[in-house]
Amino acid sequence: MTVFTTERLLVRNWTDSPADLGRLHEIYSRPEVARFLTVPWLPLTGPDRAAGLLARWRARHADHGDRYGTWAIERRDGGGVVGTLLLKPLPGRDEDALTGDIEVGWHLHPECWGHGYATEAARPALERELALGTPEVFAVVSPENAASMAVARRLGMTHLGRRTDWYGGEELETFVRTAPA
Repeated sequence: MTVFTTERLLVRNWTDSPADLGRLHEIYSRPEVARFLTVPWLPLTGPDRAAGLLARWRARHADHGDRYGTWAIERRDGGGVVGTLLLKPLPGRDEDALTGDIEVGWHLHPECWGHGYATEAARPALERELALGTPEVFAVVSPENAASMAVARRLGMTHLGRRTDWYGGEELETFVRTAPA
């Protein structure tokens, strides 16, 4: 199911297709991607783990409809899936408990870095969420991930410094965009 489109991109649900599961594995088995993410089960150690990852995401968003999700970002020109866009409630210091804070994030395959895909995919998701009445949306970034901090700034997000409110208390660079008054 398509969630939304941009000039170059289609944001859609990940599927159980061999192509999608293969691409999930390609993205999340790469150390250069996994090193920036705060999950202990990365990098993926085998293709069979991609189906488990997808099942985990589906369970997390089962009650959200299409408002929140962890979606595939696909090039509209047939160039394939470039990565993942997420818009979701942030997990708190107890990672099993979700907070009322909403996160926008992106994980791209390294071959797709530097093409503006993260900014192009995240902007409409962020703007839609603010238009629906959410007062603020956060991006939380590993302190070593300068490229993702640059994306947050291009999205008009304000840097708040390092915070430990989410993801089990890990210290993360935090950005926020507030709904217009």
